Amino acid sequence: MPVPPVLSSLPAAFRRLAASNLAAQFSEQMALAAAPLVAVLTLGATAAQTGALQAAQTLPFLLLSLPAGVLADRMSRKALMTGAECVRAASLLVLLALLWMGALNLTWLAALGFLGAVGTVAYNVSAPALVPRLVRAGDLANANRWLELARSCAFSAGPAAGGALVGWMGAPIAYVLATTLSLLAAVCLAGLPQEAGSDAGAPARDAPPVAAPLRPGIVAQLREGAAFVTAHALLRPVLITAVFFNTAWFILQAVYVAYAIDRLGLSATGVGITLGVYGAGMLAGALAAPWLARRLSFGAMIAAGPLTALVASGILLSTLAYPSGVWAALGFFLFGAGPILWTITTTTLRQAVTPNALLGRVSAVILTATFGARPVGALIGAGLAARVGVEACLWASTAGFVVQFLVLFASPVLRLRSQPESVGAGA
Repeated sequence: MPVPPVLSSLPAAFRRLAASNLAAQFSEQMALAAAPLVAVLTLGATAAQTGALQAAQTLPFLLLSLPAGVLADRMSRKALMTGAECVRAASLLVLLALLWMGALNLTWLAALGFLGAVGTVAYNVSAPALVPRLVRAGDLANANRWLELARSCAFSAGPAAGGALVGWMGAPIAYVLATTLSLLAAVCLAGLPQEAGSDAGAPARDAPPVAAPLRPGIVAQLREGAAFVTAHALLRPVLITAVFFNTAWFILQAVYVAYAIDRLGLSATGVGITLGVYGAGMLAGALAAPWLARRLSFGAMIAAGPLTALVASGILLSTLAYPSGVWAALGFFLFGAGPILWTITTTTLRQAVTPNALLGRVSAVILTATFGARPVGALIGAGLAARVGVEACLWASTAGFVVQFLVLFASPVLRLRSQPESVGAGA
């Protein structure tokens, strides 16, 4: 099958990374979709318990993103990503064995979800830091769009497939497929040359980070990455916006499966479909990104995410008064379509304004703060569901989306007319 023209213009090494990313994202989304369904339908979990499960599955982003970022700047990113994917595959294999033996419980489900997320963290920190070594600065937006298209496809088909497989054939089949995809992701990475930057004909600024002198001590390196982000006029508001977005999103995610089954009357397949519609929204947004980029400023593309998320949260909130799976699906579609534009453009922004030798740590700082907000949001959702009720979770989530909207719209990011110039290898 011929490679689509836009993708074929990118280096072969990047295309291998894109294939690995596609398999890894599908594996992750299928496993994430299956876990709360197994918890509710097989183990009888409540909304509060599914919230705690979500917290366990996202806690590694808070605890381990910074150390993973240091590793990504000190060792081969290819080796780190390959090892990470093998860890995730191992966690899925153990979970699968427990399912077959009938020994799975909520504690094991949470513990293995935590272990699998450890692999996800290392992979997700390393991949953006690897991209500028594979493609030229002018191709960053195009490369990021292809990675996000893969993620969009995974978010679209992964949850739907996971929900359908759990509902029709049982959870083991879903986990077998997720494990296979995780191993495939590792195999694709094995095809990358060790010094991948040379394959892309990348400019000198993208020389492997190991060639640069390393600072003596992990803490000093972490501080350097954090200081760069917090002092940067463009990265700081992006970071704060993302923290509020992810907190609000996971307050909602923590209780959605139980809410959809108990209040909206959806089956496992129906839940998978609504989550799949979220991925369809991501896919639609990623496909529309080039067309929109020719008509909107760079800042407006970034702003599309917070604005659309606010509208979507209002739609989900309205299902308290008008319970409807279709209406909920519309909200999830918007949650995918707008924020994917944010992801593509803010990733490009980060890669353009950050020196390559700092990129792993800067990505880790942002991942820690944003993805680290996810277990916080999940715990808030679990606590609210247990003490006040699911309705309070939807109200709290909407309040968070209001705040993230206001933070970004008060920032200088909106005034960006185009992608900033690359800073090169220096500070």
